[in-house]
Amino acid sequence: MSNRLDYAKAAPEGYKAFGGVYVYLQNSGLSHELIDLVYLRVSQINGCAYCIDMHSRDLLKLGVVVEKLVLVPVWRDAGDVFTDRERIALGWAETVTRVADMGVPDAEYEAAAAEFSDKELADLTYAIGLMNAFNRFGVTFRSTPAAAGK
Repeated sequence: MSNRLDYAKAAPEGYKAFGGVYVYLQNSGLSHELIDLVYLRVSQINGCAYCIDMHSRDLLKLGVVVEKLVLVPVWRDAGDVFTDRERIALGWAETVTRVADMGVPDAEYEAAAAEFSDKELADLTYAIGLMNAFNRFGVTFRSTPAAAGK
């Protein structure tokens, strides 16, 4: 599979705008590991090979063990591998990513709102929205994962 379009080069101002959200999130106060776990889960749901590759590598660089990394798609069945906060964030990521399927049920919102402050929940939702957007660019324009170049 070859890359269809380098969207960052084709529309650099748009890419820069998305980059601004990314930088904001890196400084938002949410842990980088939590954000990257959410990015990875969203990318898995959307089937973005480029983003799955990138966020898996980012998590490994942060020191996340492979045993945890490989269980992200089945986090609900992974016992205590994930903290309560991570499980709630991953559940929120799935719900928001699949919003067209069922909306956002009150129970899902209440669980997330009980764990995260208003700012944290807004930031987490920005992260989910950002990754959903990047996934659509990656899948649409067939961004090539770094692993494919090896």
